[in-house]
Amino acid sequence: MELQEAITTRRSIRAFKDKAIPRADLEAIVDAARLAPTGSNRQPWDFVVITDKAVIKKIKIAAEWMGEAAAIIAIVLDDFSPAWKDDGCAAATTMLLKIVDLGYGSCWVQGNIEPFEDEFKALLGVPAAKHMPIMLPIGVPAESPVKEKKPLEEIIHWEKFSE
Repeated sequence: MELQEAITTRRSIRAFKDKAIPRADLEAIVDAARLAPTGSNRQPWDFVVITDKAVIKKIKIAAEWMGEAAAIIAIVLDDFSPAWKDDGCAAATTMLLKIVDLGYGSCWVQGNIEPFEDEFKALLGVPAAKHMPIMLPIGVPAESPVKEKKPLEEIIHWEKFSE
């Protein structure tokens, strides 16, 4: 798949078919994140790949539909870098594009994780000092949502902002 096609066809997928994802594909998704840009190349991340259905069932308290995912990737960040939040977002975006490239779907889950972050870190063995703000449930899409995006003309400004 060409990059532009991945960018244009990526949608938030919250319904998945009951199909496993090969380990090689999950590794390719994390490898894409590993190559994402980071402030001063600090790479303040680790990634926990969850395929155990019993663990996924425990994580679905953040959002019921997450229980349908074949896998979930948790982004674990260390705040030693001043840009750690931005770096995590870059990693998530890169993974989302790779996920689409491989024919899977996902949805960036962030706010729903926060109330359960300590519980999830304990469940996954993540040290308490680290942050785990983003999870990406992944699977074969069981839906094809169509969401309208604002047209370019509405959001682009040349030389200075104008309303």
